Amino acid sequence: MQTSFSGWGSGLLGVLIFSGSLPATRVAVGSLDPMFLTSVRAVLAALLGAVMLLAFRQAKPERADLPSLIVVAAGVVIGFPLLTATALQHITAAHSVVFIGLLPLATGVFGVLRGDTRPRPLFWVFSVLGSLAVAGFALTQSADVSLFGDVLMLAAIIVCGLGYAEGALLSRRLGGWQVISWALVLALPMMAALAIAFRPDTLSGLPVPVWISVGYVSMFSMLIGFFFWYRGLALGGTAGVGQLQLLQPFFGLMLSAFLLAEPIPPLMIAATVLVVLCVAGAKRFA
Repeated sequence: MQTSFSGWGSGLLGVLIFSGSLPATRVAVGSLDPMFLTSVRAVLAALLGAVMLLAFRQAKPERADLPSLIVVAAGVVIGFPLLTATALQHITAAHSVVFIGLLPLATGVFGVLRGDTRPRPLFWVFSVLGSLAVAGFALTQSADVSLFGDVLMLAAIIVCGLGYAEGALLSRRLGGWQVISWALVLALPMMAALAIAFRPDTLSGLPVPVWISVGYVSMFSMLIGFFFWYRGLALGGTAGVGQLQLLQPFFGLMLSAFLLAEPIPPLMIAATVLVVLCVAGAKRFA
């Protein structure tokens, strides 16, 4: 019981950190090429991860761990950041919330396929209801539609769900921060080459919010958030803890209200209550 509680608490911290990812990405791609943003955020995070691995003298992963690390790197280091960055050139951050509402389902499905958990049938009922609540709320907030952007977001959700589930399994042996750090180091040569190839002619004159956004998605979205997220998935179960992602859009909107004094619509409060109930139900039957 204590392990499960610790896992859900750690997962919640990870979701809180990830809540600013899409808005920050939206700001950054206004001035930077999506490929450059994806590669440079991975390079910066990989350098910090490598320093930590050396400082704490972590043993190298076994050869049998490499396929799983490649899946993690392909899903959360390369696939999700690149696909969402490209999609956010065609859709708004608000519209992307529709797809974030599907991420818990994708994570749960891949967790089951990987043999992580076997939730009871009512778990899937609460999971689907929560996803519909998030998607329904997001659709009322944004009329921005782009088929190309939507396809990219759907692909991003699929590869991210797979990366989450695979990383959760590996974290039980290697540790959460070790998994993401090794995945970043594994992808470093390719991402460094891409960063050089797609670098802009000059970085001078970029607005301060762009620099802040790059720093956030590099250090928090790409590295620190995974410390808590993978630990939470490993301790509390991929399918169950993954449902906490349903709260991510609302955390992001509340963050905007706090920092930017944006109004909180009554519908958001109602949708948040419904989502919290669905998360609680999913936890009960996970």
